[in-house]
Amino acid sequence: MKAIILAGGIGTRLRPLSCTRPKLLFPVLNKPLLDITIERLAKAEVNGLTLAVKYMAEIFMQRYGESKHGIKISYSIEKKPMHTGGAIKYAEELIGHKEPFLVLNGDIFSTIDYKALIAQHKENNAIATIALCKVEDPSRYGTVKLTKENMITQFVEKAPLGKAPSNLINAGVYVLDPKIFDYIPAGRPVSIEREVFPKLAKENKLFGYQFNEIWIDIGKPADYLRANRVLLDNEQQKHLFGDNVKVDSDVEFNNPVRIDSDVTIGQNSKVGPYTILGRGVVLGKNVSIENSVVFPNATIEDNASVRGAVIGEETTIGASAEIMEGCVIGDYASIHPNVTVGKGVTVCHSKEVTENVANSDRII
Repeated sequence: MKAIILAGGIGTRLRPLSCTRPKLLFPVLNKPLLDITIERLAKAEVNGLTLAVKYMAEIFMQRYGESKHGIKISYSIEKKPMHTGGAIKYAEELIGHKEPFLVLNGDIFSTIDYKALIAQHKENNAIATIALCKVEDPSRYGTVKLTKENMITQFVEKAPLGKAPSNLINAGVYVLDPKIFDYIPAGRPVSIEREVFPKLAKENKLFGYQFNEIWIDIGKPADYLRANRVLLDNEQQKHLFGDNVKVDSDVEFNNPVRIDSDVTIGQNSKVGPYTILGRGVVLGKNVSIENSVVFPNATIEDNASVRGAVIGEETTIGASAEIMEGCVIGDYASIHPNVTVGKGVTVCHSKEVTENVANSDRII
């Protein structure tokens, strides 16, 4: 079984953190999302993987090389953005025409059963099978009209609120038969959602696979935080430490939390709930942090407070600074002591913030 992961996006909605890393390498419970996905593909007995990449392609190639977890890895490097269908067509020679293959949108976290999805696809003799899950607001996604036999008779991409045929959405995981290549024009960007799936639906060759496992789109900072929250809730052990973690006296942990290796936590600090500290993070004394993800090697100095935020790699939060809910602080940024960063503020990477920032201001 082969798979292709669509990893060419630039992660606009996740800036500034995606300015310094591909969004597929964002840590989820301190492990890059793509590592988690490859591990799950290996368990499903996928033995060949193509990464369709463009933005920061060299980072993927350096990190994963030619194999990972027993899966042989190849790279389809686009010269220009080809969109979802175009990226699949561009990788046609690497995928081949021998058997159905999996397609995954790279910025999706899911615990879907790939084997069950593949089995249903083969039973229906489909050209394409789309994994489907239910959401309250389907307007951000492709939605379908589904028969009792799991045939999709209508596919609508991002229908306006109240106009969707159902609340069953395209979960960004597909099984495609090699015949799909006949439906995708070569040499230009193609949206499989807007150009290919509607045509297959009219021909009764498009099927759906409903699942109830975990599914989260991490395309926005709020979704990224929610993904980490959901997975913390699903951890059997709520309080997990890595190696060489140094905890001073009277530190209070409010589960669930996840602490990576080589972390230092100062006296009287309060950590959690729903807090993830990456490798090498340093918390000073009397630090309070909750509902937040801190990337590796960041420093949060004495008496600082962080609530509902994402703190980038090697960032420094100064003493007695306050980072409020919805903030995203880019890598290598510096928040000076006693500065308050208001709700929803984004601080770009390497930026130095020397005075208070009001709610929802954007620092470029």
